[in-house]
Amino acid sequence: MAIKKRRYSDLGLDTKSHSKGYRALNKDGSFNVEKKNVSFFERLNSFHSLVSMSWFQFFVVIGIVYFVINLVFATIYLAVGLEHLTGIVGRTLSEKFMEAFFFSAQTITTLGYGRVAPIGTLANIVAATESMLGLLTFALATGLMYGRFSKPTATIKYSKIAVMGPYEDINAFMLRVVNPKKNQLVEVEVNLTLSLKRSDSEKRDFYTLETERSKVVFFPTMWTIVHPVDKSSPLHGVSEPELLARDAEFIVMLKAFDESFSQTVYSRSSYKAPEIKWGRKFVYLTQQQGSGLVIDVSKIDETQEMELN
Repeated sequence: MAIKKRRYSDLGLDTKSHSKGYRALNKDGSFNVEKKNVSFFERLNSFHSLVSMSWFQFFVVIGIVYFVINLVFATIYLAVGLEHLTGIVGRTLSEKFMEAFFFSAQTITTLGYGRVAPIGTLANIVAATESMLGLLTFALATGLMYGRFSKPTATIKYSKIAVMGPYEDINAFMLRVVNPKKNQLVEVEVNLTLSLKRSDSEKRDFYTLETERSKVVFFPTMWTIVHPVDKSSPLHGVSEPELLARDAEFIVMLKAFDESFSQTVYSRSSYKAPEIKWGRKFVYLTQQQGSGLVIDVSKIDETQEMELN
């Protein structure tokens, strides 16, 4: 007899929540998971860290690396002997070290003003090594800069809250998204999942929620994602206190094709039960101006009170 395989729909997230307040996905789309007892070399991913960190952190790292390399080679030149460098005019040790430091900066960038130059085999070997290191380092930094600029990201803005409001002759769970940038996203698809803690155990159940519209071809305006709470919905007959008691989490994932990068991009966020406002509906924000439309993105969270069906 053939055995049917059980199909899991937990999205790859843990089905157990050991305490109330568990959140699988943070608002910014990052996973709320910490991995312990992982060795340094297993955790090490320099490229990902340098490409993913903020621009300020990136330039700080580049500046520190540049300073440290020059500091090291200035020390080497000092150890080799500054008599092997022509044009050194400093008298004190600190002045000589500063000249060696700036000579290192000129060498690593292959700039070479010419006043200070290496003399002898050993000093020339150090300078040649530093020049090669400089070429490799700046090539790597250029590649990282390109990687950061060319990395496709979906900068989708989500409403801070979701609402449970009237929809036709029933109610619906709704949230709102918009693309605040001028790049064009097409073939945008949404996947909405509900995570509920079981009342009789520490495990969680995951439900895929059907949406009014799971895909839009173009995404130039604001999109209100709607899950109608009909008889087939796992939210049918569920009250606000019950959602709070069962530690509900609504997980949203968007998939789109970015025309600027010609690549598929992803975005995700989540809403916990306290972030859902009951008996409210989003205010319509699209207005006509001349022959076009205007959308006030700052009012993405604006709602009005409505009576539930």
